[in-house]
Amino acid sequence: MFIDTHAHLDFPEFKGEIGSAIARAKSFGVEKIINVGVDLGTSKRSVEIARHYPEIYAAVGLHPHSSLDLDMETRPYLTDLAKNRKVIAVGEIGLNYYYLKRSSKFANYPKREDQIFCFEQMLDLALELRLPVIVHSREAEADIYAILKSYSGALRGVVHCFSGDYDFAKKILDLNFLISFTGNITYSKSKDIEEVIKKTPLGSIMIETDCPYLAPEAYRGERNEPAYVIEVAKKIAEIKQIPVATVEQSTSKKSLQFFGME
Repeated sequence: MFIDTHAHLDFPEFKGEIGSAIARAKSFGVEKIINVGVDLGTSKRSVEIARHYPEIYAAVGLHPHSSLDLDMETRPYLTDLAKNRKVIAVGEIGLNYYYLKRSSKFANYPKREDQIFCFEQMLDLALELRLPVIVHSREAEADIYAILKSYSGALRGVVHCFSGDYDFAKKILDLNFLISFTGNITYSKSKDIEEVIKKTPLGSIMIETDCPYLAPEAYRGERNEPAYVIEVAKKIAEIKQIPVATVEQSTSKKSLQFFGME
């Protein structure tokens, strides 16, 4: 059994095709999928999908893109959504400084201080709900680490779609957080990630697609979907020089245990 620990089946790319995407995933041996919210609307849809499909679990939260959506009603709304038994994490939350370093067309993107405030509010929510967190980090490693360290011992979490270097990975692992890899590890320019995978214990790794984005090399240019998480497992097996079945068993066991999936 494989588990896709990070998908966005509620996004427009899957309109009218959620059921068929889940069926294809099952035909590839992907038995469970975590659908992850990025704002209030997608968090609600994630819960609705999880209610409808037994294979789906949900995470609720505000992505850094949505930091400015945080208001007095946000926390009660997410808390209410999390009452559903299939909500197993707070996410996708975190920091994204990529757009802050780019052209003026991103002038309205949430500023660093807004992102940090929202991130900390979401971490506090996770503490309140006693749920693990799914963390997004893009060009924000120093702040991500400093903030997570301030919660050290109080929170469980995973840095998803990991793209940092081993120094950052080591810091995250030392906080007893996990790291998760997606289809970008199959690209030819992913040599730095290969070092991280080689040095990271298999028991600290989970796999994901982040679909509809980041389709593995074998499907590059297509819409990514949960069935393709197997390509991520294959690449990890290749890098670590171990059987794919070993990656399958370890990542699935860790995902079930970490998220408390039935």
